[in-house]
Amino acid sequence: MKRLVMALAALAASFALRAQEWPARPVKIVAPFSPGGSADTLGRIVAQKLSEQLKESFVVENRAGAGGVVGSEFVAKSAPDGYTLVVSGIASHVIAPHLPGGTPYEPMKDFTHIALLGGPPAVFAVKPALPAKTLKDFVALAKEKPGKLTYGSPGPGTQGQLVAEFFKRLAGIDIVHVPYKGASQAVADLMGGQIDAVSTTLSTAAGQIRGGKARALALSSAQRLPDYKDIPTFAEQGYPDLVAIVWFSLSGPAGLPTEIVSKLNAEVRRALETSDVRDKLRHEGITPNRLDAKEFNAFVADEIRRWGPIVRTSGAKKD
Repeated sequence: MKRLVMALAALAASFALRAQEWPARPVKIVAPFSPGGSADTLGRIVAQKLSEQLKESFVVENRAGAGGVVGSEFVAKSAPDGYTLVVSGIASHVIAPHLPGGTPYEPMKDFTHIALLGGPPAVFAVKPALPAKTLKDFVALAKEKPGKLTYGSPGPGTQGQLVAEFFKRLAGIDIVHVPYKGASQAVADLMGGQIDAVSTTLSTAAGQIRGGKARALALSSAQRLPDYKDIPTFAEQGYPDLVAIVWFSLSGPAGLPTEIVSKLNAEVRRALETSDVRDKLRHEGITPNRLDAKEFNAFVADEIRRWGPIVRTSGAKKD
């Protein structure tokens, strides 16, 4: 027994030493979506900063498929040594597990959640011809015409749809969902008058809103954004529970050493606070966070509890 205790102590000391020396070689960050998207962009911004701060290469590798599930599963099965990480997020770790068939991993059991990177809020916008100048006007109009107004989203199970479905539930209105295969087509049809409203990420519809081709009624951010001060939030218009962002984060396999998690969390927050990164993110409607690793894990668990029932009743299915 004494030998076993000594062996375990030696093993623990070895892990601690390796954690202190981390990173001693290049670190791979898997972006589980295609190049150019928010996950890829955020991953590369953070990877560049971590490379500068920790004097070691952080390289982003795209492994797209199944709404982020393919790349996430790869990382879940990787060694918990701090050299394979994933740009996790609400799509792959909150929504996908609640879709029919679930995921080959459990979001809280099979991952070590490290740091929140952030993400853009959703915007609920209407076509200019619709006689609704405010969210209150829209609710009144929807109640006058139950089942007649339509809204588009980037597709079933996306944050755009879920925010709108949550809004419908809170407001007690009946509006019809028109799913699209991407946000750009939904926004185009809004401008063309084929649908009455759209629920999508702010970054997707910002150009049309600024150009007067779409009227923004509400943002799902906690407060008004500096670059969009004229757009009120759902919260300030009577829906305090409707605060949501299409968030992305950094996670690793389960069992990642605490020392590495703490170090990474601190370095990610440091990276997000630099002026050049803040400027890049501000234009996307993204505000850097200050959650430590423990607080971030609690955030993920809360998001799973909050969105799970909405996903299951939304009718969303896997691609």
